[in-house]
Amino acid sequence: MRSRLPLPVLTLAAVLVILMLAAGLRFHRLGEQSFWNDEGNSYVQAGRSFSDIAINAARDIHPPGYYWLLAAWRGLAGESEFALRALSAFASVVSVAFVYAIGKRLFGTAAGIAAALFTALNTFNIYYAQEARMYALLALWAAGALWALVGLLFSGEKSPVGEGLRPSPTEDGRGDPMWSPAGSASPTPLSDMPASPLQMTQSGRPIWRWIIALALFNAAGLYTQYAFPFVMLAQGILAVLWLLADAFQPGDRRAHLRETWRLLVAYAGANLLTLLLFLPWLTTALSQVTSWPNTGEQSSIPDALAMILRWLAFGITENPGTLAVAVYFFLLFGLLTTGVPSQKRGWWRLLLPVLWTTLPVALFLALGMFRPANLKLLLPAQLGFALWMGRGVWVLWHLKPEARASGRTGRMAVYREQLAAVLPRLAAGVGVLALAVNLWSGIPALYSDPTYQRDDYRGIVATITAELHPGDAIILDAPNQEEVFRYYYRGDAPVYTLPPGLGGDDDETRSLVGDIISQHDRAFVVFWGETERDPNRVVETTLDSETYEAGQDVWYGAARLARYVMPATMPDPTLVNARFGDTITLESYALSARTVQPGDVLQAELRWTTGSPIERRYKVFLQLLDSGGVLAAQRDSEPGGGSSPTTGWPPDETVSDNHGLLIPRDLPAGDYTLIAGLYDSDDPTARLLVGEGDYVVLGTIRVSR
Repeated sequence: MRSRLPLPVLTLAAVLVILMLAAGLRFHRLGEQSFWNDEGNSYVQAGRSFSDIAINAARDIHPPGYYWLLAAWRGLAGESEFALRALSAFASVVSVAFVYAIGKRLFGTAAGIAAALFTALNTFNIYYAQEARMYALLALWAAGALWALVGLLFSGEKSPVGEGLRPSPTEDGRGDPMWSPAGSASPTPLSDMPASPLQMTQSGRPIWRWIIALALFNAAGLYTQYAFPFVMLAQGILAVLWLLADAFQPGDRRAHLRETWRLLVAYAGANLLTLLLFLPWLTTALSQVTSWPNTGEQSSIPDALAMILRWLAFGITENPGTLAVAVYFFLLFGLLTTGVPSQKRGWWRLLLPVLWTTLPVALFLALGMFRPANLKLLLPAQLGFALWMGRGVWVLWHLKPEARASGRTGRMAVYREQLAAVLPRLAAGVGVLALAVNLWSGIPALYSDPTYQRDDYRGIVATITAELHPGDAIILDAPNQEEVFRYYYRGDAPVYTLPPGLGGDDDETRSLVGDIISQHDRAFVVFWGETERDPNRVVETTLDSETYEAGQDVWYGAARLARYVMPATMPDPTLVNARFGDTITLESYALSARTVQPGDVLQAELRWTTGSPIERRYKVFLQLLDSGGVLAAQRDSEPGGGSSPTTGWPPDETVSDNHGLLIPRDLPAGDYTLIAGLYDSDDPTARLLVGEGDYVVLGTIRVSR
């Protein structure tokens, strides 16, 4: 007869599988995507000295801790995308291990394994584990701090945390044994405990180890992200509740007060040590937190909570489906206290994941911080949420339905009792499996769906580099793109960052754009976040009015690449007076040339008027057609590159509208027909009629090689 594997071996195997799964998902294609803006800042910071990192971080909304650690990591691993992101990936895997350790310590193996699995497969967690930013470390320090707090508070209990322990005869066999020190016959009575807060606990381990661990984790968290006090506040509430319960529990009051005093001094000492470690940065932190603008968005609390819940439970790919019921199911059972194995301080164990989750979320919403980009600050709450669901799994696994006296005997009655006993475990197993499958189904999109891809600055630089000519310039609007752009760009063309300074004086910006126009033939412009740094769109509107935008804008995630050609000497305009629809008239046009070469930009200046206000927004199209009427080149844009929409045209005034038509590099030589027209911005098929057609011919363009 085969002997079964012992449970510790199976548990160890399950934990190792989950950790390897977590590592595989986080390191998979880690360097494939381009760095985006904030990662470029991490790269630049990591290349500075520790003192320079601190100086620059003092002007930022992030403290220097992550950058210090990344600088040391960079020295060992290198500065490739994979290398710099690997720090976050590694931190996230360790967070999964901490979640298991906390879950097992509080509730048992089933809870720890389930919580670790829910964390390992969550795409919210995976996404930020693959980013060279501090948010995965924020979650790691939060998990480590909660683990140390549990160790500190349980250090005086009969079930201490640590190795060198064995089950006592009071073991109930259901995942929450009462422990006694290995080699001892019975626990040391509390009345015989040493009076000094730093002396040995009942486990035979000095409590100062937990004090130092808690202080270091908390200090690391404060140096990593200014949102870490959310986690510390949850710790404080949990510690106060523990100490109040200690002080007023029945029994030997003197012994209980002594234990309460010991833990109070220990917890206060840990926080004092944290404060001392953070003291050099405290003044800077207070200044930054109180002066930085609020970036939250207006949103209803129910909508915000719904989005937060989806991210905490399923991740950013948000594929809950009917499995949302399983999440609520586990959360609800995670709040039960009856019908489960008796645990000392069971109410406190229950509160830990609940407070760990709800308190940061409540503070996040109360402080008006909600917007999707800020949800990364709630990564620690995702770990607490997974632990909360893990407790729900543990409750179901150990749930013992109350027996009812039916008066029936025999085999069927026994079967019914056995079925009633196994159903909760079956529900737990099916629920975990179904939720794991659902989480797994959302993971492929994280690596392939454009919705979840970072801004592709690698692609932007590759495009610019391939098209650069002598005399060209590069403009970055807004200037905080420079770090990531410089990571990829190694060329000699001048790179201008606009607007200047944080304020972005419009007149100064307009003057600088004019200087660039006068000194260069063409400009490649990368727009990102310009609504915050250039809210009046001075860079774009100046270029639209004084130059010719060539081709179509190309989006690389949230970054947009546009090309502008500086104005050529135009011939006298050609009169047209073509009426489009009822009110719009194309008065005249001028072309920079009638003969072009592949790769050139044909500049066209169109002049429009309207006899009455226009209620719809229309786009202008320029098309180059071959001899068979087949489209060879095209440009579509609202007038003025979008800066002069038709709904804003004043009646009886001429509107100048510049366009640049990029001639494809592979276009065969020959004669082509240039046409222009207007169509509804919301319906490209709804062209305005002009005469008996829907476009006007602007002439013949010869392409030569």
